[in-house]
Amino acid sequence: MAGPGWLTGLLAAVMLAVAAYNATRLAAATRWGRAAELDADGVHVAMGVAMAGMLAPGLSFAPARLWQAVFAAAGAWFAWQFLRTRRGAQLGPRRCPHPLPHLIECAAMVLMLALPAATAATGMGAMTGALTGPAARLSPLTLLLALFMVGYVMWLANHLTALAPARTTGTTTTGTAYLAPRCAACCKIAMGTTMGYMLIMML
Repeated sequence: MAGPGWLTGLLAAVMLAVAAYNATRLAAATRWGRAAELDADGVHVAMGVAMAGMLAPGLSFAPARLWQAVFAAAGAWFAWQFLRTRRGAQLGPRRCPHPLPHLIECAAMVLMLALPAATAATGMGAMTGALTGPAARLSPLTLLLALFMVGYVMWLANHLTALAPARTTGTTTTGTAYLAPRCAACCKIAMGTTMGYMLIMML
């Protein structure tokens, strides 16, 4: 991954922190019986670890093909959930209510993991800074995904103040039912920002 070493190192650390937070959130929601986006949190654990390894190769411990299979499967899950929402189905308190952004995140991960192999196949080294062949043909899609990430981050930031933790009075819970929704949104903002940066650096 090209870019200043201090910035890629910082972003890798942030991605590991996001992965750790989402793993903790999964455990807490399950233990306390609280509602949480278990599918989105689970895939963000994997994304955080995978993106940290892409930013800092020393942190990578799994082959790209394995990560591609993971995110392709996750993308299929979110595609199914999105189709269900289009048909008017209620996903329940333990499913992400907005699956489309996560579907696109999974597609972006598959693309980013494929781009290094496509670049290597052209015989062009990182020193040239130019993409040719299959990698060049993926550039418009990479740009569209980067623009989507910018828009998604802006949308999340705009709705951040509207989110509020669930309030409990006696045995009745009022307000939003999700566990720590603002923290979850901040993690999504960090992940979307990092993913957008990585996509732009691959152009």
